[in-house]
Amino acid sequence: MLNVGKIEEGFVLDHIKAGKSLDLYDHLQLDKLDCTVAIIKNARSNKMGKKDILKVECDIDMLDLDILAFLDHNITVNVIKNGEIVEKKDLILPREIKNVIKCRNPRCITSIEQGLPHIFFLSDEQKEIYRCKYCEEKYNA
Repeated sequence: MLNVGKIEEGFVLDHIKAGKSLDLYDHLQLDKLDCTVAIIKNARSNKMGKKDILKVECDIDMLDLDILAFLDHNITVNVIKNGEIVEKKDLILPREIKNVIKCRNPRCITSIEQGLPHIFFLSDEQKEIYRCKYCEEKYNA
């Protein structure tokens, strides 16, 4: 059995869908942080069968919870201080996300004006549908 040591301060992202940890790593821009990151892929899980886990040893404020919630709001975020879990954060779908996804509508102003941020708003919380702020194009994953 693989044993990855505990971290002193940071966060552990648990219950990530198997195979999705590298996507989270990229979207959260963890490669730009000067910190220790452990990626555990395809760990056994009673709840999910298989799962991924990310352990990041850095200041918890470095984590963008909105991006994380947009990508997968079922992930468990464990906040670690002095080697112990001090808090579990619930993820809620953000009302608005900026520069995480791009509008695919070729007639959208974001296709013409390169400097504009790509902003999407949550249009249907039940169905988890996001739409472009400028042209209302629906985001399809």
